[in-house]
Amino acid sequence: MEKDLGKIKKNDTTDIVIRLDDFGGRPGVTIREFVTSDRYTGFTKSGVKIHAADFPKFKEMIDSISEDDLKQEEGEKGKEAPQGQKTLGEEEVVDY
Repeated sequence: MEKDLGKIKKNDTTDIVIRLDDFGGRPGVTIREFVTSDRYTGFTKSGVKIHAADFPKFKEMIDSISEDDLKQEEGEKGKEAPQGQKTLGEEEVVDY
């Protein structure tokens, strides 16, 4: 079973493809890069597989992101992270 759910353009030659599949007999959601170029057309090794058993946790994490979380204030594009900003190793991450 393979079913493409959609794609997002990354750049002129690469799309991010989201698909349902059962690779190796294990169903899940795969998110991979698909390249179209003169040398190669097809999926790259870059991507991730979310197994069906882990999908509810993955969906909960994605659903916890709000539109406001993703907005950048005008003039912030291209700026470095603010000094003192915590990284994942310095803050507590919720374990779903």
